[in-house]
Amino acid sequence: GILLILFAWLFVKVTNPKKLVEQAREKLGDEESDGKSSRSNWKDKIRSWSGWESIGMKYQMEWMMVWRDVLIGFTVAGIISSFVPDAFFKTLFPGAGSQELSFFEVLAQTLVGPVAAFFTFIGSMGNIPLAALLFGQGVSFAGVIAFIFSDLVVFPVLRINARYYGWKMALYLLLLMLVCLVSAAILMHYGFSLFSSLPDQSSGSSITDRDMFKVNYGFYLNILFLIASGVLLWLARRKKRHQSEGHSHDHGGGQSSITDKVLKVFSVAAILWLAGGLILKAIL
Repeated sequence: GILLILFAWLFVKVTNPKKLVEQAREKLGDEESDGKSSRSNWKDKIRSWSGWESIGMKYQMEWMMVWRDVLIGFTVAGIISSFVPDAFFKTLFPGAGSQELSFFEVLAQTLVGPVAAFFTFIGSMGNIPLAALLFGQGVSFAGVIAFIFSDLVVFPVLRINARYYGWKMALYLLLLMLVCLVSAAILMHYGFSLFSSLPDQSSGSSITDRDMFKVNYGFYLNILFLIASGVLLWLARRKKRHQSEGHSHDHGGGQSSITDKVLKVFSVAAILWLAGGLILKAIL
């Protein structure tokens, strides 16, 4: 994390994207100016019902925007881990399985990871199990780390950034993250190698060798998350009811982009795929 921050600072210092930053701020300003100013005192907000209702509404809007990306990411990760043969990964990552890798092979693997993740929608919603699979197939430490970092450069993140900041700034952030994660992964690889501390690949286990459900801290955190989500969604509903009783305000979400339509089709396909899998498991 520290390396990523340092490389990001250096990249911004060298590229100096002042115009892009100004354009992004203007776009954010336009989207936030459809009513009361969002720059009101935060202390006043947390002491009022209307402030918490706004937080609930924002929470609901965020989930409405990203639920399809998360659904597709999980589904694609599952399909790849179940149906793509191991030989494919060895072909995709040059030198995978070799004891000694050249610098260019390490660099190639470090570049392939984020590119593969970008085109398969796999970000933090599915890349850790696949990273374990890649490590077991002999992909270098740098390649695996770059693949884990790749949740910063997947298509859903690009799409969300574009919606907030515009496509120019979103592509700049994509390039920034790609350069930073590749640089950090390579530096970590050779830094650990210098001290003979690279993890042992011979102990790589299957991604299926894990508990699917366990009562541990994660279970209790999930319950806490569900309770908090329920409260925030209730607050969002309360705000909508107040808006409809007063002067109803149509924010017009109207037209959906081509990307939204494509994601809608993929979302339906993912739901059908998952439902089909559950039915087959119940029958068989």
